[in-house]
Amino acid sequence: MIFSSAEFLFLFLPCTLIIYYSPFLRQRRLRNAFLLLVSLFFYAWGEPVKVLLLLVSICVNWFFGGLAAEGRPYRKAALAAAVVYNLSMLFLFKYLGFVCHNLGLLGLPVPEVRLALPIGISFYTFQAMSYVIDVYRGKSPAQRSVLDVGLYVAFFPQLIAGPIVRYETVAREIHGRRETWEDFCEGVPRLIAGLGKKAVLANNMALVADAAFGSQNLSAPMAWLGAAAYALQIYFDFSGYSDMAIGMGRMFGFHFLENFNRPYLAVSITDFWRRWHISLSTWFRDYVYIPLGGNRVSPRRHLLNLFAVWLLTGIWHGANWTFILWGLGYFVLLMAEKYGGLNRRLGIFRRPYTLLCVLLLWVLFRADSLSQAGAYFAAMFTGGRGNAGDFLYYFGNMKVYFGAALLFCLPLEGLWQRIPERPRAWLESAGQAALFLLVLTYVVSSTYNPFIYFNF
Repeated sequence: MIFSSAEFLFLFLPCTLIIYYSPFLRQRRLRNAFLLLVSLFFYAWGEPVKVLLLLVSICVNWFFGGLAAEGRPYRKAALAAAVVYNLSMLFLFKYLGFVCHNLGLLGLPVPEVRLALPIGISFYTFQAMSYVIDVYRGKSPAQRSVLDVGLYVAFFPQLIAGPIVRYETVAREIHGRRETWEDFCEGVPRLIAGLGKKAVLANNMALVADAAFGSQNLSAPMAWLGAAAYALQIYFDFSGYSDMAIGMGRMFGFHFLENFNRPYLAVSITDFWRRWHISLSTWFRDYVYIPLGGNRVSPRRHLLNLFAVWLLTGIWHGANWTFILWGLGYFVLLMAEKYGGLNRRLGIFRRPYTLLCVLLLWVLFRADSLSQAGAYFAAMFTGGRGNAGDFLYYFGNMKVYFGAALLFCLPLEGLWQRIPERPRAWLESAGQAALFLLVLTYVVSSTYNPFIYFNF
């Protein structure tokens, strides 16, 4: 079940809201238990067996979180055990097959291992680790009830594809949140905006990107168009999901932090990662980079710290050499900015340079293999083997969507605020209603509805 599906929008979410706000669930504990129950049902809809893995993760991290609390003996051992368990689960389901395959290529007698990847395991595992680490650091108290930890880890709006919610940011809201009409009214338009990003923009950009990356006779114009389409697809797909998660969180009284901030307007690679997938970059910063010493070490050690962070960032996204090189590519660019002064030398060309680097690295991210990435880059820079007919076809049919996508990458808030308050309110209401109706037409008629980050 996905947010932009008919069964979710017309059945699951309305029923959940009606029951949640019914007079029978006025007590906080009952509401929390109900949200946990429907969240597990939501996950089991797509993963009827691997929901057991999610339940085990909840129980294990609740147990170690209690042992890691201040004043408890063997707190460090409990923290270490929790980290080892969580990383072991990630390795087993996400990376073991990749490691065995590459060892086999080296001639070692290692059997091939193929385990189905549980949906959202990278996201809920990082959240579970955040719980134990934040308790150990004394930033938030340990939850007495395993059900409350379960709600934090498995809450359905952000369970599958984030944003990665830090325990310290929502610990008090598990029991102390207040559901208000103002929050609900702010959450609904945020949900609708996310649905629009996903159903209208991301899905149509995906048609172009898939055609380009699946072509055997790719022309240079089509290669560049496909790369641009994928850059727009992944942004509106993932930011749309984050908008929906944040909006639904508000509808239930939770306040999740923002995950995107106009990333394609960044003026440097550093600035890009302050704007893109903020919950992941801050997670690595606070739980990996700073504990390693951050920038308060020698230049050589600082280099190693950044290398470790970006290697892990690439690995987190998937078990493929393309993801590893994608992460290391950002490491090289950041080093060029920090130690080579590249960003200062570019002057007014900083933004185009940043956008070009991000675009090229998205090609590596999207490619199924290094060989496909190499062939795609060759098509981009050497002219390719196809003709421009494919470019003219896709651009001609999708130019409206490209225009809308590019428009919504821009900061339009300033222009919007110049409109007088009363007509602006009417325009907002009418626009939200029109967008929701448009989304419904796409949801009902479209069978192409993937979420990119479901694979991570």
